[in-house]
Amino acid sequence: MLWRFVVDRWDQIWFAAWQHFSLVVQSLVLAIVISMLVAFLVYRSPRFSSIANGVSAVGLTIPSFALIGILIAPLGFGVTPSVVVVTFFAALPILRNAVVGLSNIDQSVVESARGIGMGRLRTLFTVEFPLAWPIILTGVRISAQMVMGIAAVAAYALGPGLGGFIFSGLSRLGGANSLESVAVGVIGVVILALILDLLLVGLGRLTISRGIRVSK
Repeated sequence: MLWRFVVDRWDQIWFAAWQHFSLVVQSLVLAIVISMLVAFLVYRSPRFSSIANGVSAVGLTIPSFALIGILIAPLGFGVTPSVVVVTFFAALPILRNAVVGLSNIDQSVVESARGIGMGRLRTLFTVEFPLAWPIILTGVRISAQMVMGIAAVAAYALGPGLGGFIFSGLSRLGGANSLESVAVGVIGVVILALILDLLLVGLGRLTISRGIRVSK
């Protein structure tokens, strides 16, 4: 029974769940930093913005399983290929939303900020970024849900997380506790995805001013 399987392996499940959550959160933070740096560099140029959006679209068509397999050769097994793959896929929706959010800000607002003496960087961080943040955060939430599942696939490269239960169950399908193992991995990933999304919703309420929320 599933309940007995969970009780007997609770320590393993809890540790794997924590590793999974940690992998996703750390990769998500890294993806946000990379995506924002790229977005800040390209959003003022229609040409480079189009290239960034194109890269985001094409990147999402790459099968995560195939990319992990390719990275095993140069990076080996373990945490490193898992972080690279999860970060790569996490960065794509964030980059797209960041470019769109920053590019679509009303230029009259930007010009007003510059008109009262704000420099380019100050305008970016105190005016443009806060206005674009709701759209960027939407991209972060999309990424978080997407890579929570991709992190499970990283178990193919012996990465950390709940994917180990899924692959272990699938490898001995029909054997004792195989379905329970798969179920624990899948249900665990779904629960972690819901928890992370709730945390991001809370982050949005803390970081998006009420005026911007109302206007949206």
